[in-house]
Amino acid sequence: MRFEKPNILAFAVALFFGLLLFLSFFLLEAWDRVYVPYATRFVFSIAVVTIGFFITRFTIENFIYNKVKIIYKNIHELKVGSDADEDEAVRTTDLDMVTREVSEWAEQRRNEIAQLREREDFRREFIGNVSHELKTPVFNIQGYLLTLLDGGLEDPEINQRYLKRANKSVDRMIGIIEDLETISNLEANIVQLNLSNFDIVELVKETFEMLEDKASDEKIQLRLKKDYDKPLKVHADHEKISQVLVNLIVNAIKYGRPKGYVEVRFYDMHNQILTEIADDGIGIPQEDIPRVFERFYRVDKSRSRKAGGTGLGLSIVKHILEAHKQGINVRSSENAGSTFSFTLKKSK
Repeated sequence: MRFEKPNILAFAVALFFGLLLFLSFFLLEAWDRVYVPYATRFVFSIAVVTIGFFITRFTIENFIYNKVKIIYKNIHELKVGSDADEDEAVRTTDLDMVTREVSEWAEQRRNEIAQLREREDFRREFIGNVSHELKTPVFNIQGYLLTLLDGGLEDPEINQRYLKRANKSVDRMIGIIEDLETISNLEANIVQLNLSNFDIVELVKETFEMLEDKASDEKIQLRLKKDYDKPLKVHADHEKISQVLVNLIVNAIKYGRPKGYVEVRFYDMHNQILTEIADDGIGIPQEDIPRVFERFYRVDKSRSRKAGGTGLGLSIVKHILEAHKQGINVRSSENAGSTFSFTLKKSK
């Protein structure tokens, strides 16, 4: 049995009273001239020390230290889980260890509180962003309908134009809601990936054809870095990766320069295929790069809202690739363009 701190404390208390008794004999002898033999003094002092030790030890063990053990046990279980070794926790009687455990536990709680506050800030910002994004199309629809009700409905030119604008705002609202639903499902792992083998080069070419008119309107050239004679097959969800490519290329077109380009490159990384989407557009400031994948985050807010979009495209891209157990990176400099790159598992 190890010599624990309760024994040390009990012995110190008992020794104090023993020495006090031993010295009291000298005081009695000086005041009352009562002489007590030295042997008797030693016997009584040792008896007091021994009895005092056991009494003090019993008091500390049953009324103080056992409660400390219970506190330690509870904190230990909260810290490492309820499956922790209870015997080990109960046997621990080192106050230094208890202090360390309590400090570590308190630090964990502080970190958890900080994370909760961060999540609360994120939730508040997110709700504000959703409200702001939905407010614009709602107010637009309200304005168009009020104009029609005030007499515009009788004018064929006005009612057709305003109804089309109202319908466009409705489409934007639906897009925001669908994108939010997509992100929520991806985060909750509700969406099941339909994995298959397909040619990523061919999928990019199909995406180019789909976005050809949009790129032409912005005077942006869509191109591959080189001709790829052999297919580059990946193992992924064809529909979801198509959504990734559309979002990234649309984003590159949106922030591109007139007469600029969007270029897609591929690199064979043995077990993976690296895809890069590069543009020569306005670029992203370095302080904004860590936040570009956040929901509704916009680098150039005035230009982004004018260009349209829900502000959720890059966030969706990130979640889709994370569902594939892959990541996405961005390299960018202001006025020098941006390059978004991601990997996919190479098909066997």
